[in-house]
Amino acid sequence: MSANSFDARSTLQVGDESYEIFRLDKVEGAARLPYSLKVLLENLLRTEDGANITADHIRALGSWDSQAQPSQEIQFTPARVIMQDFTGVPCVVDLATMREAVKELGGDADKINPLAPAELVIDHSVIADKFGTNDAFAQNVELEYGRNKERYQFLRWGQTAFDEFKVVPPGTGIVHQVNIEHLARTVMIRNGQAYPDTLVGTDSHTTMVNGLGVLGWGVGGIEAEAAMLGQPVSMLIPRVVGFKLTGELQPGTTATDLVLTITEMLRKHGVVGKFVEFYGEGVAATSLANRATIGNMSPEFGSTAAIFPIDDETLNYLKLTGRSEQQVALVEAYAKEQGLWLDPAAEPDFSEKLELDLSTVVPSIAGPKRPQDRIVLANAAEQFAIDVRNYVADDEEAGKESFPASDAPAAHNGVPSKPTQVVAADGSTYEIDHGAVTVAAITSCTNTSNPYVMVAAALVAKKAVEKGLTRKPWVKTTLAPGSKVVTDYFDKSGLTPYLDKLGFNLVGYGCTTCIGNSGPLDEEISKAVNEADLAVTSVLSGNRNFEGRINPDVKMNYLASPPLVVAYAIAGSMKVNITEEALGADQDGNPVFLKDIWPSEAEVNDVVANAIGEDMFNKSYSDVFAGDAQWQALSIPTGNTFEWDAESTYVRKPPYFEGMTMETTPVEDIAGARVLAKLGDSVTTDHISPAGAIKADTPAGKYLTEHGVERRDFNSYGSRRGNHEVMIRGTFANIRLRNQIAPGTEGGFTRDFTQEDGPVSFIYDASQNYQAAGIPLVILAGKEYGSGSSRDWAAKGTALLGVKAVIAESYERIHRSNLIGMGVLPLQFPEGASAQSLGLTGEETFSITGITALNDGGIPETVKVKAGDVEFDAKVRIDTPGEADYYRNGGIMQYVLRSLIRK
Repeated sequence: MSANSFDARSTLQVGDESYEIFRLDKVEGAARLPYSLKVLLENLLRTEDGANITADHIRALGSWDSQAQPSQEIQFTPARVIMQDFTGVPCVVDLATMREAVKELGGDADKINPLAPAELVIDHSVIADKFGTNDAFAQNVELEYGRNKERYQFLRWGQTAFDEFKVVPPGTGIVHQVNIEHLARTVMIRNGQAYPDTLVGTDSHTTMVNGLGVLGWGVGGIEAEAAMLGQPVSMLIPRVVGFKLTGELQPGTTATDLVLTITEMLRKHGVVGKFVEFYGEGVAATSLANRATIGNMSPEFGSTAAIFPIDDETLNYLKLTGRSEQQVALVEAYAKEQGLWLDPAAEPDFSEKLELDLSTVVPSIAGPKRPQDRIVLANAAEQFAIDVRNYVADDEEAGKESFPASDAPAAHNGVPSKPTQVVAADGSTYEIDHGAVTVAAITSCTNTSNPYVMVAAALVAKKAVEKGLTRKPWVKTTLAPGSKVVTDYFDKSGLTPYLDKLGFNLVGYGCTTCIGNSGPLDEEISKAVNEADLAVTSVLSGNRNFEGRINPDVKMNYLASPPLVVAYAIAGSMKVNITEEALGADQDGNPVFLKDIWPSEAEVNDVVANAIGEDMFNKSYSDVFAGDAQWQALSIPTGNTFEWDAESTYVRKPPYFEGMTMETTPVEDIAGARVLAKLGDSVTTDHISPAGAIKADTPAGKYLTEHGVERRDFNSYGSRRGNHEVMIRGTFANIRLRNQIAPGTEGGFTRDFTQEDGPVSFIYDASQNYQAAGIPLVILAGKEYGSGSSRDWAAKGTALLGVKAVIAESYERIHRSNLIGMGVLPLQFPEGASAQSLGLTGEETFSITGITALNDGGIPETVKVKAGDVEFDAKVRIDTPGEADYYRNGGIMQYVLRSLIRK
């Protein structure tokens, strides 16, 4: 019950129903706040308990100074938690382990139960092994169940063992699309109260739901577990960046072009740790699908959230997707009553402002390794010619520099070239070269939830097929929609056969290529690529294109709209300027250009209007948690604690609570530490904890082999997140990781200074030697450390390797928080300094003093770092008192466990 210090409790009548609400207009200053902060204000009013959330916190938010730097801590209580299976399985593993730990400490195991609705969507486990055939989907589902049976049995057990926990079974859709199409409430109803739907999710792209007016963002699994168990999320009142939209998109441009433009703008502006909020007349002209696409890419800008207010477009989408009349009426009434309804002419109080005229957006792609590296489509081939030089052998590049582009073969425009013959399985031959598009994937929640770009892709396929065009034989083409609604409207509009004809057959409903589940290239192509060391490419309609993420054979990855994915599958190479050069020839030998097969806006809108209806959503989500016969047939244990299988290579009881007592151990300074890895800028959570394929000759591969797992059954790191033994061995194991203390290596290597001369060693093997010798470890890193997906294992693996501190130039929000949640201290080099500028080689012995000041209840601003002969003051990146409590307890899970037992 709220303390209700502001007399904000009231009622709202909607039709025949009456709801308790907490009125924002009772707090002075509320009216001028941005939408996102109004949602936070309501959250504080409703959860005010006089202790963690007080009247002073509410006043501080009401009197928010838009120009001040964040300093006021508040406790945000999300209405619900959403998970996908890669990140969700370890959450449920941890909950099951916590039940046993509570028992061992004399508490009640049933206290470990979600106190807020928690929903998990199994969407990250399907791999596009089979493609280009009508039965590819059925075969991939069969393989998925075969690989993941243990995990799925565990999740089915969790669905029965925990209250308020639901699972959307495999083959349904991508978590973020299922969220906006079905799970999101926009306005929540619970215990007679109506309040804004808010959430945290174990995937950074949780922000997709921001497009629906729902405030939420990605957190690590450890933070999500705490939220499920009733712990508020500790945060500072953020700065809010107002992003004004004006005008309308021009014909020929897509939501993908728009979002890549916004990503580039906001990454340049700098929005890490801030909320971004869209406003202005252009918002009203932006479809809900486009808003969701923009919200989805929030992690790519670096912002915490990227939100749109509620308006008629929101209501229309809720109606279309099958929400009840009463729910839609409630959303409208509540938003208007609380000042959450869009006023296109309003200029709310923002910390910073940007503006974009939508009419200036042009067709674009992004790559070859970061989402913010936008390339105007017309310049893509020219930019590829520049970027590919970073991916070819030095001697090859030197040979090409000797003669100018104008004298080079016209087909290559001066680009390094190594034509390589491939003999296909059917005996046919063809040549591939640097730039060959070997993967063309319509994939990922960002775009497959958007019917406008999906229909545009299908219409490009239709026009291409009608002109006799085909995909190039070396291109692996896949279609992985975010929900069954997509294939329903493709079928209804008669467009499916054209996609199939080009090889874009359905491979699964899930996050495939964008998460690294692209599946293998054909064997003969993979062999040719690796033997010739070709810099081949992927083009995907995703949100992530980091190095080593998409496919181990593919060095360069490009994000593009679904219709451009189809076009590049036909062109077959990034060397082709698809805005000017022919994609191929028609039946009569005439050249066919992109403009010849690009659909008009009217054509796309006509299909969307006539092929998509409320009935499709009602049918797809009528019994969404039940699953198919295969799901229902899974045998599961009973009881409120899990029966661990000692032989399982998927689900094992982790060691986090071993030896834990009710009393905390004082934190200590770090002495005699060695560097496990010295890393550069933009090291992502993919680099730290890859989700893709497990190589046989790595510690993780060797572990699986030793446990009787055949190479073909290794599956991926993401699918094995319930097994800490695999995940520790996979930490810092990305094939593209470059550890500067082991120069000349690529992958999970370091130098082991427990041995004479510090020989090169696997990172896992070295860490075991360090831990056996009682030597603590540190990581040195550059800017934007931990950007990318919100992987709890990037922090868990770091901690279990024996790393006690990370010293970086800057952090992405989620990973910094997760490190603290696992008891690892995040430190920051002094402003303007780096490992390089300080002359650190990574071979030094480190001591870090001043950490013990945390035992006095405060947070030291800096600590003293001594590394060999170098000394400097590192900034302590424990940003809130709540984070300090987690660190003192050895981690967030230990803090929550002690708190629940003491209740």
